[in-house]
Amino acid sequence: MLTRVETAKQRWGGVSGLIDQWLDNRKSLLVNYCQLAGLPPFERKDNSLPEQSQITQFCEQLVDYVSTGHFEIYEQVISNCGDQEKQQQAQRLLPLLRDSTDAVLNFNDHFASTQDDIELKSFDLQLSQLGEAFESRFAIEDRMLEHLHQAQ
Repeated sequence: MLTRVETAKQRWGGVSGLIDQWLDNRKSLLVNYCQLAGLPPFERKDNSLPEQSQITQFCEQLVDYVSTGHFEIYEQVISNCGDQEKQQQAQRLLPLLRDSTDAVLNFNDHFASTQDDIELKSFDLQLSQLGEAFESRFAIEDRMLEHLHQAQ
C-alpha cells in the first residue's frame, strides 16, 4: 500500500496543494497503520497490543483522513474534472466509498477510547479488515484522481 501511495504522489502530486497534503496524510496514515499492526519494519517482539493512546491517535488520524476526503477533496476533484461527463464519471465513484467509510467509522467506534479488554481481543482482526478497506478506498480515490489528471 505504501508503494501505491508513492505512485499516486508521483502521478498526481503538484496538481493542487490540498491534494498533495491529502496524499501526504494518506502516507502518514499507512505508516501508523503498519506500526499498530506490527508490520515490517515495526514488528513487535512481544506480540502485545499497542498502547491505547496510540490507538486513539490513529483513530483520530483515520477519521480526519476520511472526513477531509468527503468534505474537501472529493468535491474539489469532481469540480475540476473538466467537462460534465468526466465530472459525472468521478461522481459515480462516491457511493463505492461507502463500505470503506463504514469500516473506518466502525473501527473508530470500537477502539478510539475503549479500555475494555473484550473489545481489544478483536483488535487484530478488525485492524486487518480495516487494511482491506484501505486497499479498496485508495483504489477508488486513485480512480477519482485519474479522472482529474485526464482533465488537466
